[in-house]
Amino acid sequence: AGSDPAPRPKRRTFSPEYKLRIVAEYDAAPKNEKGAILRRERLYHSHVKEWRAARDAGALEKLVDKRTSPVRPKKSAAEAENEKLRRQVERLEKELARNKAALEVMGKASALLEMISEGAD
Repeated sequence: AGSDPAPRPKRRTFSPEYKLRIVAEYDAAPKNEKGAILRRERLYHSHVKEWRAARDAGALEKLVDKRTSPVRPKKSAAEAENEKLRRQVERLEKELARNKAALEVMGKASALLEMISEGAD
């Protein structure tokens, strides 16, 4: 009764190389083996249809070329460390603000209880 629901499945992403390989394999397969390829790869025919259209338009080849070229230079170790520390500072500042707010609420609650206690005397 109190069991957790099944975890939400993650959306799969496919590389342009994978798409090109599957479209080529699917197109080369005899008609009676195409379904087996789709089942093995857990794909739908619509995937192959979209990927074939993208391949024919030249979009997949362009993506493959982009991925092999250096898009951006690697961050240096100092830059990576700086970024990590910046994120840590941001996280700690949020935590500090949350703790200050909680402390303020505790102080007000304490003062209120003290006033109620004095009023009861």
